[in-house]
Amino acid sequence: MMRAVRGILCFLALWLAAGCGFQLRGAYALPFESICVPSLDNVITAGLRRQIQASGGTRITDEPKDAQATFLPAREWRDAIIVSFSGSGRVREKRLRYRYAYRIVDGQGRDLVPQSYVELSRDVTYADSATLAKTQEEELLWRDMENDLVQQLMRRLVAARPRPPEQDHAAAQ
Repeated sequence: MMRAVRGILCFLALWLAAGCGFQLRGAYALPFESICVPSLDNVITAGLRRQIQASGGTRITDEPKDAQATFLPAREWRDAIIVSFSGSGRVREKRLRYRYAYRIVDGQGRDLVPQSYVELSRDVTYADSATLAKTQEEELLWRDMENDLVQQLMRRLVAARPRPPEQDHAAAQ
């Protein structure tokens, strides 16, 4: 009896999840045969290269001239902003902000995605009595934002479309 009720509840949960459009994140299918992502000593570009290799359909090159598209990181900013103070004037809450600028160009240097930004933020409470724990929590949140940024950049790469050859001929005339 209990097993049947559990089975029915599992079926209902799956049916509701499928009905609302929920779908597990699958592998990314990039619209490029090859892409150049600079191999900088950088967590973001290293993560991006890993994700592209894992997707399987796109070859990573080190030379922009050999690639159908080139990912160009422009700049990144990290800052911590004090959001609130306690009654005694001590920091109670901080907001960690991470902003990343990039462009995606085609083989001829034309913008597929013009200069764009991804901005992420996380709020963290702060306590003088737990400084070490809060410092570790901040480091964990920065790493989480880096991983989230790589996922967002992958979704933006999937949405970027190479220019069809017809557009190239029409623009030249």
